[in-house]
Amino acid sequence: MSTNNSETITLSDADVEKNAQAPALPKDESTAANDFPADKYQVKLEPEDDPKCLSLWHKWLAVLTISSSSLCATFASSEAAFTETGLARDLHTTHEVAILSISLYVLGLGIGPMFVGPLSELYGRNIIYRTSYVLFFAFTWPTAFPPHIAVFLVFRFITGLCGAAFLSVAGGSVSDLFDNAHVATPMAVYTISPFIGPVVGPLIAGFIVQNTDWKWCFRVLLIWQFVQIILLFTCVPETYVPVILKRKARKLRKTTGDDRYFAPLEHQQHNLFHMILFSCSTPFKLLMFDRMALSLDIWSALLLGILYLAFQAFPIIFEDVHGFNVQQTGLSFLGIGTGMVAALATQPYWNSRFRREAKKHNGHPPPEIRLIIGQVGGILAPIGLFIMAFTTYKNVHWIAPIIGSIPFGAGVYYIYTGVFTYLVTAYRPIAASAMAANSAMRSTFAAVFPLFAGAMYHRLGTVGATALLAGLTTLMAPLPFIFYREGAKLRSKSRFAVQ
Repeated sequence: MSTNNSETITLSDADVEKNAQAPALPKDESTAANDFPADKYQVKLEPEDDPKCLSLWHKWLAVLTISSSSLCATFASSEAAFTETGLARDLHTTHEVAILSISLYVLGLGIGPMFVGPLSELYGRNIIYRTSYVLFFAFTWPTAFPPHIAVFLVFRFITGLCGAAFLSVAGGSVSDLFDNAHVATPMAVYTISPFIGPVVGPLIAGFIVQNTDWKWCFRVLLIWQFVQIILLFTCVPETYVPVILKRKARKLRKTTGDDRYFAPLEHQQHNLFHMILFSCSTPFKLLMFDRMALSLDIWSALLLGILYLAFQAFPIIFEDVHGFNVQQTGLSFLGIGTGMVAALATQPYWNSRFRREAKKHNGHPPPEIRLIIGQVGGILAPIGLFIMAFTTYKNVHWIAPIIGSIPFGAGVYYIYTGVFTYLVTAYRPIAASAMAANSAMRSTFAAVFPLFAGAMYHRLGTVGATALLAGLTTLMAPLPFIFYREGAKLRSKSRFAVQ
C-alpha cells in the first residue's frame, strides 16, 4: 500500500494517493499478494494485464477523465453559492437556510470517503466510480427541479455523499497507471482538480444566474455529469490489481474448467462491517490522541473553511462595495484559481528539490522534509489575505483584492501539498485514516464557515473580517517550521506516527 521513503519524498502526490485511496486495515485484512505461498494455480499479473503497460495516450485519457470527474464533484459544491437568492425566493425560505445547500453538500463529501474506501478494496475502482456517478447524476435531478426546500437540501447532502468517491479513491487509479518515475505530473494534474472545482463553480454559476434562471446551474451540472458517465464507462479501465487478478482467475476457471485457479483476493477473509467500523473509528482516535495530526488538520481545515467562506464574502466585497453584478463577481474568483495554477506550475522545481533532500539522507529522509513546501504556503496565505483585507475600500481599485487573492490561492496549494504528504509519510501504518481524519475536519470547517460569513462581514466590515481571517492563518503559519525542527521528537512520543 505504501512506498519507501525515497519515493515518498520525490513523488509527493503519488504517495499521498497511494496511501489514502482506501482505509488502512488490520494485518489480517490487508494481506498482499506476495504473502501467499507460491502456487502454480495462483494467477499472476502479466504485462497484458498490467494497467501500467497501457499506451500513454490511454493512460492520460483515463487520468483526464478521472480529474474532470473530480472537478465536477467539487464544482457542484460551490456553484450553489450563486443560486441562494433565487432559491430563497422561489422555494419560499430564508437566505440563511439557502446557505445550507453548500454546507450539507460539503458535509457529504467529507463523510463519504469513510464508507467508499472499504468498498473499493473489495470490488475495485471502476464499479465505485460508475455506481457513484450514476447515483450522483440521478440524485441531482431533485435539486434541478426541486418541489420544496426540504427535498432540495436532503438531496444536496446525498449528492455530496455520491461525489465523495473521487476524493478518496480516484488518486489510486492514477498511481496504478504510472510507475514511480513518471507519476508525479499526472498525479499533480489530478490533485489540483478538487481545489480548482470550487473556484470554477462561482465563475460559471455567475454567468448562468446573470443571464437565465438559477435552476439552470443544476441543469448544466446534469449535462456535465451525463458526459462524465459516458467517459467513465468508455475511457477508464479497471486499474486495481487485486481485482484484475480476481477477474483473470474467474475467466481461467471458466475457460479451462479447472476450479483450482485463484487470485489472492479470493483467499482473504473480509468483514465489510469491520472494515467500515475500522475506517470510521481510527481517524477520530488520531484526532483525540495525537496533537501533531490535530494541529495540521485544523490548519488545513481553516484554509478550506476560508475558501468556502469566500463564496459568501466575495459578493459582499465586490457587489456591495464595488457595484459588481453576479457575473462579474463570479469572475473575481479567477485570482484564487490563478494562484493555484501558478503554484502547480512550480511542481517540477519541488520534485527536484526533494530528490536532492532524499540524497542527503541516503534515500531515507524524515517526513518533516515534506513540510518545506508547506512553509512557503504558510507565508503566502496570510500575506494574500492581508492584501485583500486592506484593499477592500471603495476608493481602492477592484483589481487590488483580486491580486491579493493570487498568493492566497498559491499558499493553499502549497499547504495542502505539504500537509497531505507529511500526514501520509509520518503516519504510514494508518495513512488512509490520517487522510480520512483530515478530510472530516476540513469538510466540517467548510460546512460551518459559510453559515456565519454574512453576519461576520456585516458586523466587522470587509476590512476587519478579512483581516481576522488573515490573523488566524498567521497564527497557524509557524506550524510547518515547528514540526520541521521538532517533528522527530514529537513522532517519538506519538502512539500512531512512525519513529
